[in-house]
Amino acid sequence: MANLDTLSAAQLAAGVAAGDFSATDVARASLEAIDAREPEVQAFLEVSADLALAAAAKTDAARAAGQPLGPLAGVPVAFKDNMHLVGTRTTCASEMLESYQSTFTATCVQRMLDAGATPMGKANMDEFAFGSSTESSAFHRTNNPWDTTRVPGGSSGGSAAAVAAGEVTLSLGSDTGGSIRQPASLCGVVGMKPTYGAVSRYGVVAFGSSLDQVGPFGRRVEDVALAMNALVGAGRDPYDSTSQDCPVDFLEHLEDPIEGRVVGVVPALMEAAGLTDEVKFAVESAARALADQGAKIVEVELPNLASAIAAYYVIAPCEAFSNLARFDGVRYGYQEQGCASLAEQTSLSRAHGFGEEAKRRQMLGAYLLSSGTYDKYYYPAQQVRTLITQDYARAYESCDVILMPASPRTAFKFGEMSDPTQMYASDMFTISNNIAGNGGVSVPLGLGEKSALPVSAQLQGPAFKDRSLLTFARAIERSFDAAGAVAPAFAGKGGEL
Repeated sequence: MANLDTLSAAQLAAGVAAGDFSATDVARASLEAIDAREPEVQAFLEVSADLALAAAAKTDAARAAGQPLGPLAGVPVAFKDNMHLVGTRTTCASEMLESYQSTFTATCVQRMLDAGATPMGKANMDEFAFGSSTESSAFHRTNNPWDTTRVPGGSSGGSAAAVAAGEVTLSLGSDTGGSIRQPASLCGVVGMKPTYGAVSRYGVVAFGSSLDQVGPFGRRVEDVALAMNALVGAGRDPYDSTSQDCPVDFLEHLEDPIEGRVVGVVPALMEAAGLTDEVKFAVESAARALADQGAKIVEVELPNLASAIAAYYVIAPCEAFSNLARFDGVRYGYQEQGCASLAEQTSLSRAHGFGEEAKRRQMLGAYLLSSGTYDKYYYPAQQVRTLITQDYARAYESCDVILMPASPRTAFKFGEMSDPTQMYASDMFTISNNIAGNGGVSVPLGLGEKSALPVSAQLQGPAFKDRSLLTFARAIERSFDAAGAVAPAFAGKGGEL
């Protein structure tokens, strides 16, 4: 018998369509895997067993009636808990929204369901997506399946860990400064941040509205391509003013050769402070693998990238302060009881409903937007944003994609980074892409020789050239024996089909 964690999304969907197994069988296998593996991984905040079995039964009924099935028919999927799904809570891993019930379904979630996916539940995250380790969740930490004493990355750590542990085949996360690509790197899975506007953000609780983007996790590049087809195939979402039409089949050119195409590398990034030798060697190995397949490797410059973290930690907290102002203890969310005035209720509700990192970022945003400070910091940060965007545009005049690390190091131990500024530097290779709005993907390269933990490479590309990114990602995948890997401690533990 096959195990859920040995099959790709395409294989599962094909098996359901052919009647080799039912969508209900797959859903039950996923629930069994979650039940067996979750005590050690803790990837989920809520497992939606009833929703999963109902969706699977609907898929099975459609097949029995001879109706066409979607490309993700029966594929088990987890959703980051900042994405609304009717029938579940949407907590953003915060006490502020601990009991909040979703009143509608996010467009990105609905499109996965429309493609036939089975919703297995809501994945853990850093509170309101503020973090790079999933340690700031108000409810519990998520453990890295490759070493449960280490972090899975963040803020989409639960989404990455659920795929790495084989509990689900696909998951969705959101990426504001690297929150898909960094946990994908630390958990040894594929994680894609599409171009800003490619995937609707309607129904996703906002952190930084000009930076946030939804994207998929999978153990194979092909699975991520399938998910991207579902997310963008229906075209522009009228409920999201930033949504764009992306009439692209992400599977169409996935296996194309890369001979004669150009890959850029940034020498300064390969010598960046904090980059470990292990990760540097892995990225250099990816460059050699691409060259062996006929790609031309050239050096490019991104001279303003050194200012990206500084610009991000002005822009993002300002947008977070604005977006989270709605949580005032009046309309919904945590409400302090026994207050003598509205001002006291609002103040205490926010003080007790938000965690430390959420309060830290909102306070920073409030300061940066205050009179006399705005012109000094916020406006220059937006100028730096323009310079970084222009740097990328010039670089892409001489290359198709840029190859760089996704994370400066492998997964670190819980509590190892107690200094918030040190934690912020975890996204040093990913933040600039959100600032520019371009696409990026993290590709696993196996395990580091020294740490025996997942290492990866990141590919970045021009806006709305995300299909090309996946072609290069697949080229890397062909050269490394990492595709489809589930953390050994969890492989085959429940999930029999």
